[in-house]
Amino acid sequence: MRTASPKKIHITDTTLRDAHQSLIAQRLRTEDMLPLAREMDQCGFFSVEAWGGATFDTCIRSLNDDPWDRLRSLKDELKHTPIQMLLRGQNLVGYRHYPDDVVDRFVAAAYKNGVDVFRVFDALNDLRNMKRSMDQVKNVGAHLQGAISYTTSPVHSTQKFIDLAKDLYADECDSICIKDMAGLIMPEAARELISGIKKTVDIKVCLHSHATSGIAPMSYQAAIEAGVDILDTAMSPFSMGTSQPPTESVVASLIGTPHDTGIDLIKLRAVRNICMQIREKYAGLLNPISERVDSDVLLYQLPGGMISNTLSQLQEQDALEKWDAVLAEIPRVRKDLGYPPLVTPTSQIVGTQAVLNVLVNGDRYRNVTKEVKDYIHGLYGRSPAPVSEDIRKLIIGNDEVITARPADLLEPAYEKMKEEALKAGLVKKEEDILTYILYPAIAPSFLKGERSLEEIPAKQSLQKPEPGIPGQMEVEVDGEIFTVRIVSVGGSRVEVASIAPQKIPRGEFAGGIKSNMQGMVLQVLVNRGAAVKKGDTLLVLEAMKMENPIHSPVDGKVTEIFVDTGDVVQNGDVLLVVQ
Repeated sequence: MRTASPKKIHITDTTLRDAHQSLIAQRLRTEDMLPLAREMDQCGFFSVEAWGGATFDTCIRSLNDDPWDRLRSLKDELKHTPIQMLLRGQNLVGYRHYPDDVVDRFVAAAYKNGVDVFRVFDALNDLRNMKRSMDQVKNVGAHLQGAISYTTSPVHSTQKFIDLAKDLYADECDSICIKDMAGLIMPEAARELISGIKKTVDIKVCLHSHATSGIAPMSYQAAIEAGVDILDTAMSPFSMGTSQPPTESVVASLIGTPHDTGIDLIKLRAVRNICMQIREKYAGLLNPISERVDSDVLLYQLPGGMISNTLSQLQEQDALEKWDAVLAEIPRVRKDLGYPPLVTPTSQIVGTQAVLNVLVNGDRYRNVTKEVKDYIHGLYGRSPAPVSEDIRKLIIGNDEVITARPADLLEPAYEKMKEEALKAGLVKKEEDILTYILYPAIAPSFLKGERSLEEIPAKQSLQKPEPGIPGQMEVEVDGEIFTVRIVSVGGSRVEVASIAPQKIPRGEFAGGIKSNMQGMVLQVLVNRGAAVKKGDTLLVLEAMKMENPIHSPVDGKVTEIFVDTGDVVQNGDVLLVVQ
């Protein structure tokens, strides 16, 4: 078989973004990134992926860490190496489409604060959702890398991906990334796709894959032979499993060949030593399921970050024993929704709905997230295949499905939300306005300094309590009820965390409407005394990064409300009463 002409392979290292997102749910803190970035800057990478993706979400939700400050701090350390970010097209770094004026402001701010390379993708490969952000990247003068969300299904093919590459080239991309977020691409498929793109357009091609299935290293070798220009890798302590192949191994394998990266293994060793220290610090967050090779991904197609986040979601719901059932449900939901590639936000949309379908004991689509409804309405773009007609009718009835570019339906929002943020006293710097627009539910508490930093759990913290030991319980102290979460059991000793007053009633309660999951109250939409109809939305819970409306099961009157916006509720808590 003919191979490509020999040429140097470039390396994009993902340790500071995708690697730890895949293995420890994006929990790496800025303070630990900076010495690592300083050492990485000596290596000669094509770029370092250090921002975007779940950066915003985790920074402000869990780490009490400003993502804009993180970007500027990293830029101070990466003086010779371009910073790369992952941009979700019209979704930016969120889970829904934002208006064009917000997209323009965000790209400009990201570039000003330190992003040099923008990898732009859309979860549905709908170019209409990528166009605005790609145009703005070119306008600010940054490197534009258009991404193809790679997947396999009855409606996806190599030729369709090559055609998409032609469209990205026509839109003036500087490079193209094959974004294989679940580690599905086979060596021959990589060879065929990369050589096909190279024969069609003259552009740099990057391959991004995950080692979940164990196939990525073989596909990387096939990609090299087919003429790939850039490979995504991660430093060995944060590589393999649901992360990328190891940087050191890929670099070493090419030394002395025509594809030599030119990167010094001694310099990589210095980076690796820092990574080892960081890994030890965060060892309590590493889950064996995320670290091991799992050929089941070839059936279920879960991307790396989705595996660790779904496990985390099930753990929050005290339902880890349902993992296999969720795995089996994910491909069914994906088929129902028209075979979307599983990458943010569609991975969250499909994964969360699968979890909900399983948590209600197989009563599929009894609880449907707002995001699933929006997806079926066409508000996320054009699905690869039509949504199942039965599912469409079940979830949205006879509602109209839009065919226009979704963002065309959105009114400009920047100035209006800027005024809101200023009025609420949330703005200390211009970028705070964007933070508020992107995450209006959790940004206010973050910008006011009211959110706390999650503790890094000790290794034993992820042990599930022994059979017969509950995951949480309630205790009474001086007449006040507290919720106690059990995090480990050893001998006669029980370690607990999250001790908090329990003001929300549990158990049987006449007319009580219970939460069927752990989550945070985003909105309470009714008042005590309000008359409601069956099906009316009473409140909205945020669980597993999705909005979950709670509906009234009957016509009636709201007689009690036990929760407020911002309250964290547990599965089984009585939220309100409708008589």
